Amino acid sequence: MTEETANGIRVEDSGTDKGAPAREKWANNTEFLLSVVAAINGFVNVWRFPYLCFRNGGVAFFIPYFVCLISVGIPIFFLETALGQYTSEGVVTAWRKICPMFEGVGVASLVVMIYLNIFFIVISAWTIFYLINSFISPMPWSTCNNVWNTDECHTRYSIYANPHMFHSESNWSFLNNFTSDDYLENDSFMNGTDTSLTFTSPEEEFWLSRVLRPSYDMSLGKVHWDLALCLLLAWIICYFCIWKGIKFMGKIVYFTATCPYLMMLILFIRGVTLPGAGEGLAYYLMPDYSRIISPSVWIDAASQVIYSYSLSVGVLTTLGSYNKYNSNCYRDCFALCCLNFATSIFAGLIVFSVLGFMAYEQNVEIYDIAMSGPGLAFITFPKIVSMLPGSMFWSVLFFLMMLLLGINAQFVYVESMATTITDLFPHHLRKPGRREILTLVIAVVCFLLGLPFITQGGILLFHVVDLYGLSEIIILFIIGFECIGIAWVYGADRFLHNITDMIGYPPVPVLKYCWMFFTPLICWIAILYHLSLPSHLVVFGFDAGGHSYTLGSLLIFTPLIFIPVFILVSSYRNFQTMSTPSSDLRQAWAHKPVLTLCKCVIFKAQGPPSSTVAEGNEKMMMEEPIGV
Repeated sequence: MTEETANGIRVEDSGTDKGAPAREKWANNTEFLLSVVAAINGFVNVWRFPYLCFRNGGVAFFIPYFVCLISVGIPIFFLETALGQYTSEGVVTAWRKICPMFEGVGVASLVVMIYLNIFFIVISAWTIFYLINSFISPMPWSTCNNVWNTDECHTRYSIYANPHMFHSESNWSFLNNFTSDDYLENDSFMNGTDTSLTFTSPEEEFWLSRVLRPSYDMSLGKVHWDLALCLLLAWIICYFCIWKGIKFMGKIVYFTATCPYLMMLILFIRGVTLPGAGEGLAYYLMPDYSRIISPSVWIDAASQVIYSYSLSVGVLTTLGSYNKYNSNCYRDCFALCCLNFATSIFAGLIVFSVLGFMAYEQNVEIYDIAMSGPGLAFITFPKIVSMLPGSMFWSVLFFLMMLLLGINAQFVYVESMATTITDLFPHHLRKPGRREILTLVIAVVCFLLGLPFITQGGILLFHVVDLYGLSEIIILFIIGFECIGIAWVYGADRFLHNITDMIGYPPVPVLKYCWMFFTPLICWIAILYHLSLPSHLVVFGFDAGGHSYTLGSLLIFTPLIFIPVFILVSSYRNFQTMSTPSSDLRQAWAHKPVLTLCKCVIFKAQGPPSSTVAEGNEKMMMEEPIGV
């Protein structure tokens, strides 16, 4: 079977693609851009980047972040996207085509993708639970008179949201027999400086005793069926966003990828108009350049880059594979990376403007309330919206934004997994109706595997998978081998020639040296740093040891073992062709060296270009001129 590319060249399908139904493409470039936005703009931007800036020197943190973005983020982001566009394959078959011995890199990415599909959507289930409870008045996490509350629960009323309760005649006897004057004068009752009294907030008790409901020994125990229904609803939403394939998903992202920005803008305007917002922004942005000499700051910057740009999990390769051959992925990748960076900064402005308000209301330092991760989304923000007039509206807006961010990323992960499996078995799974069944099977299986995360000990399992299954060690290893496979085995010059053939002009040469030297060097240094750190997981005071460490080691070992296994298998099958790319990959400059360094030829050319390629190049230049 032959396929005509966008520039008029007819290319023969290889291997398992022969005779298979044609592959879909994006209807337009906007669908690709919005789908990538959906994949890379998520929770990491909202609840991790602002905290890392706050902890690592404010604006000074932008320096190591930008360095890591230039040396790791953009080169790998572009490499993975261009790999998908060039091969028109999912992550496993893309590596099989371009460099058979590195097919294990694609399989490792697929395993990490499976981890993400199973546990990441649990956050969306929690979000749905909070969103539903946001419509209850008063919101259940704002009071201490619920069945799950303990005697230590205490509500601090906001003067800003409830000014009528703080005049001199107000009666506070319903709060442990304190009058308003005594309450306001003795704020040690609130801020915890009086060590004879121990209090917890209703938001903390709602999160711990109503949502998570952990067992004493963190054993899995029973499933929380109210959360299971929320998880089921999240999967139903996810399924119907992508069940008809990439073209249907391309229409969905017009709403799901853009709506969170509108909600963020509304929250930003509200946040910066609150009292104390200026102090919060100052804590966020005030530079402390002395912090950037710490190795941990640079490691934080590198980890933030690889997580916020969804590197090495196969998503970018999959989305890029639906591009037309001559799409300008080079320009798109730079624009998307800049947008992601700007989104992270903007999210930080929102977070710390409202944290400043919270600190102002409670008369505490921001250091005492700043946090990252689920604690920010499910404890701090519910506490903040409880202080605001019209708290129900702001709660619904915030959790709806969080839901869209989570579902966005989730259905792109599921789509990537479905695409990868479909490309492995194109004859069977590209037939009409098979795609819907495959997506349904993935959703059902991942839903069932996700149920342990919403049991009594599910939060411990969640943190184990988050810490080990998505470990920086796994991600960095995959990135390192991606660089080796493209730069040193396939050939960095040959890959740049392929990209030039696709977009019509050569990319900046620095990308080649990043793939060859800088990016893998940074990865190996970061891996050594992480290996030197002690591995210790404590969840709600429970020291996770024994079985948790065993499971964590298995989660790390499983994806990485495929890389050497496939290298050995490929060498056993045919040592001569283990690094030979598929013959159906278009090689416009096959007569040029595969890899050069300082004008010295490292690997020679593979052969002369065919006349068909030359004619195709001429036709492309006449019919489809491409500029920056």
